[in-house]
Amino acid sequence: MSDLRIALAQINTCVGDIAGNAALILDRCRAAAALGAHVVVFPEMTTTGYPIEDLALRESFQRAAARSVEEIAATLAAEGLGDLTAVLGTLGVSRAGRPFNQAVVLSGGAVQARYNKHHLPNYGVFDERRIFAAGEDPCVVTVASSPVGVAICEDIWQDGGTVAQLADQGLRVLLVLNGSPFEEGKGHTRVELAARRAAEVGAPVAYVNLWGGQDDLVFDGHSFIVSATGEIVAAAPGFTDALMVWDVPPVGDDAPVAGLAPHESADEQAYWACVTGLRDYVLKNGFRSVILGMSGGIDSALTAAIAADAIGGENVVGVSMPSEFSSDHSKDDAADLAKRIGADYRVEPIARLVGAFQDQLALTGVAEENLQARLRGVILMGISNREGHLVIAPGNKSELATGYATIYDAGSIGGFAPLKDLDKTRVWQLARWRNAYAESRGEVAPIPESSITKPPSAELRPGQTDQDSLPPYELLDEVLDAYVEHAEGREELLARGFDPAVVDKVLSLVDRAEWKRRQYPPGPKVTALAFGRDRRLPITSRWREV
Repeated sequence: MSDLRIALAQINTCVGDIAGNAALILDRCRAAAALGAHVVVFPEMTTTGYPIEDLALRESFQRAAARSVEEIAATLAAEGLGDLTAVLGTLGVSRAGRPFNQAVVLSGGAVQARYNKHHLPNYGVFDERRIFAAGEDPCVVTVASSPVGVAICEDIWQDGGTVAQLADQGLRVLLVLNGSPFEEGKGHTRVELAARRAAEVGAPVAYVNLWGGQDDLVFDGHSFIVSATGEIVAAAPGFTDALMVWDVPPVGDDAPVAGLAPHESADEQAYWACVTGLRDYVLKNGFRSVILGMSGGIDSALTAAIAADAIGGENVVGVSMPSEFSSDHSKDDAADLAKRIGADYRVEPIARLVGAFQDQLALTGVAEENLQARLRGVILMGISNREGHLVIAPGNKSELATGYATIYDAGSIGGFAPLKDLDKTRVWQLARWRNAYAESRGEVAPIPESSITKPPSAELRPGQTDQDSLPPYELLDEVLDAYVEHAEGREELLARGFDPAVVDKVLSLVDRAEWKRRQYPPGPKVTALAFGRDRRLPITSRWREV
């Protein structure tokens, strides 16, 4: 049986940058050929980026994707790489004009085979049935005299169908192109699934995944290969480029173990998902710097640390906007944070602005408190307009769930919200992880310890803390997890032993805050159910759990 060396190209594409994506593809093809690979495999929708949503329906976009495939094949042949087989995702079109989520097999300067994704996911963040037509035919190509199967992402998540069609094809390896978004705990599920499919086809499964941020989705990479018996024999790290080369063994032989990426904890993966999401949102949208309010609290501290890791501390502008209620420790913690991460730190007191508004409006109570918060948002937007920074919001999922955030204030305005899918207790966990990570590398911890340990407060009135209005965050987040992520109703929550008064308060807050959530900036999906694409509820609704 002939030798067969495969290469998995884990790359970060950009939606709509067809020329830039083609350049990445060609670069990785050259590198794979130099390493002696017979075939190089790329992620789902490589030429176009993913997900492309309604761009798929535009004929001009369809034509550009088709030209890109032809040009890539011709360039490889012109450079003497025509013997290399490249399998990559692209946008195809049916004879009736319907778009396909397609894989093409290139060699000899031309497209040798096309495979259209069979199973179109229509749950969670996915809406592919609305956009794409479904394929029906399996795809088996010959590479180095060996039968090689091709499938796309969801095709291996469904029992029967694609994999069943390939089960009796005598495959040497099954290549799977993926655009699988990150969520905590999903890595084990992918591997277990691939192991089952490997058993079905009696051959190794090579799973190559996209990485990078696209709006509110983050793709984590973590490409891998499982042997015919289900063992991981090669694995790439997450949230980075990788070119993984592996020699496919003859049928019946033991699979060689190649490089295995170091273990990454759940905290580590969640943190770098937030960094990746912010970095790619900033850079892919043409920004080079960000601005946020630095209050000295934990949310702005973690947001600033993520921003510094994403684009460099020198490209982060932190603005302290003290009022008459701001404590000395909050101002000191904000200045300390900025120094630790190397941010451009500024102080813009708001007392005169509050006074000017109060001279005209004479607000009291919550309206007066919210005036302070909104003026901070105005300051950030003003500096952003003047200097071109992207405003980022430091609000977290617990606040967003309960509406415990002043809309249009410094915590909710802007273009991106790095903590949007992290509840408050998770924010503390990741802050501690980031500091420990720095210390393990002999670096200065980016987040002041007092920002982690002090009681959270908006400091809009004397002695205010979050727990004046909300249950303790440990309890709140437990109820929110059950109600939001697991869709448990009041009856189920009471059966679990939660206090009725707490349940009624939390559910009422969540149900009444949908209008605020609709106006909140996008942020990276980290959990199994994020606000936005994952959870689509009407704003106007009389349904209440309480």
